[in-house]
Amino acid sequence: MAETAVLAMGGNALIRADERGTIDEQYENALAMAKSVRSLIRKGWRVIIVHGNGPQVGNLAIQQAETVDLVPAQPLFALGAMTQGAVGSLICLALHEVCGDEIPGAVSVITHVVVDPADPAFQNPTKPIGPFFSEEVAAALAAERGWSMVEDSGRGHRRVVPSPAPQAPVEADAIASLISAGYVVVAAGGGGIPVAKEEGSYRGVDAVIDKDFAAERLADASGATVLAMVTGVPTVKINFGRPDEESVYNLTTEEAAKHLADGQFPPGSMGPKIEAAVHFVEGSTAASERFAAITTPELVYATVDNAHGAIQGHRGTKIKPVKQ
Repeated sequence: MAETAVLAMGGNALIRADERGTIDEQYENALAMAKSVRSLIRKGWRVIIVHGNGPQVGNLAIQQAETVDLVPAQPLFALGAMTQGAVGSLICLALHEVCGDEIPGAVSVITHVVVDPADPAFQNPTKPIGPFFSEEVAAALAAERGWSMVEDSGRGHRRVVPSPAPQAPVEADAIASLISAGYVVVAAGGGGIPVAKEEGSYRGVDAVIDKDFAAERLADASGATVLAMVTGVPTVKINFGRPDEESVYNLTTEEAAKHLADGQFPPGSMGPKIEAAVHFVEGSTAASERFAAITTPELVYATVDNAHGAIQGHRGTKIKPVKQ
């Protein structure tokens, strides 16, 4: 039976640090991911792609704010749905170009994810979205628009919004059916559209779910053996931004959890990736040992499939269970 890999592609993997985020730039980055997906398919893997939308939804929110005198601004959950459609289309087009008739097709599923409206995250915004600003511009935006702004990993200031924990994707059964039929599925884009269940129906709530946590929930529900977080850096780094910065290629869940507790991985950046990886891998059973990976689109295949061969420097970081 074919194994399933869930690839969680960060919004920053589609818009690199030195890019403006044009559609052509994002498409070129999506092609890099598609090539890794093709390599995995050729080795018999089934693939689900979960994409982030931090830069994209933040940019869209700015466009909404700037045109509010002309057209009504839409709520944040609706902007999440818009980015699911736009980014999902872009990734599917890249998959069609690269994979051709090697797959029945690529399908983007507009995915709603249930959250708890009482989640304390709604009182403590932590999820960065949109572009980076200088301290002065960030302060002006906070005063003018009421945005919460924080410094993000030494790269500037960004807007932060509530990021509640995902509970379950509403469309999980449909996604499972498509994967079983051989399709590459793009799902839970941007972490999914956050919804709360109320009197038997769902309503959208203003938040942005962290896509790594949503990918972990989807990976668990789909019986995946690999959760790969695809981002703009090839490996996890210890002491990031310091003279003693170090790339780490192998981590046990115990080591990863210790580094997380020591503050090595900031929330809203590498922190959720490590937390999701640890949670996923610790769900391993004797029958199906899981592992997680963190790397760039170009190194996904070497990191995920070549579990015993790829050398350091030519693959990303792998997080595996603690051996008993």
